[in-house]
Amino acid sequence: MSVGFVGLGYMGQGMADNLLAKGSDLTVFTRTASKIEAMIERGAKGASSVAELTKSVETVLVCLPDVQTSHDVLLGEDGVVANARSGQVIVDHGTVDVATSRACAEAAEAKGAHFLDAPISGGPGGAADGTLSIMVGGSEEAFELAYEHFNNMGANIKHMGPTGAGTAMKLINQLLVGVHTVAAAEAFALANSAQVDVQTAADLLSVSWGGSTMVERNAPITIRRDFPDSAAPLRLIYKDLGIIDQLAESEHLALSMAKNAFEMYDIMMNQGKNEHDISGVLELIEERSK
Repeated sequence: MSVGFVGLGYMGQGMADNLLAKGSDLTVFTRTASKIEAMIERGAKGASSVAELTKSVETVLVCLPDVQTSHDVLLGEDGVVANARSGQVIVDHGTVDVATSRACAEAAEAKGAHFLDAPISGGPGGAADGTLSIMVGGSEEAFELAYEHFNNMGANIKHMGPTGAGTAMKLINQLLVGVHTVAAAEAFALANSAQVDVQTAADLLSVSWGGSTMVERNAPITIRRDFPDSAAPLRLIYKDLGIIDQLAESEHLALSMAKNAFEMYDIMMNQGKNEHDISGVLELIEERSK
């Protein structure tokens, strides 16, 4: 089954690499021509536009960095849905709001196409290794049609329910990533203050109730203070927490810890630390502790 991939960024490049390595009939498009050329040299096909790609494949996978870009590429005047045909499967791997996912599904349905919201988790490392978690919303039929491609990119693939369920699950995950990252940073700040080695603490926490993926992941970065120019920049979690904050307001949910994490990252964004690693929130905690 032919597949097209739009967006070769931090996550998309690794995902497309795995599709190609595992024998997919792959066509790619991204704004950077050199990335398309590099994929062509390795055996993929290249498209000159989203429209050309959509018209040439059976399944379209889109992985873009923010809600507006996803909306424009999927629902724009000459975007994916505008060029879709009956029976085609369209998949959004980006982290957007539930309303956007539902709007895409409705527009795709009007063209006789299938739409799946299928956000991902696992970071650039998981994308490169083909071990992503892929959480999928949409019909069972569409899920089964796209499963081959998901299986080529991920290790934990779950159909979460109807349209919007995949997006909602990703927001649940990102809420915990944001809150756990801030909690881990506070724990590391306390460890430093008490002269407890951070890696030793993280190792002990990994077999204790206080452990988490964010403790494990962030400890070595914190020890090295390797915060600038991260592959997991805080602007991404800031974007996701902003979506969660808006959703909480619309649903009248008191998500106070998520709001606190969002506000802390907002301060760091205003400090110009957009590309800092998410664990760099430790610096804000240290500033507040003086």
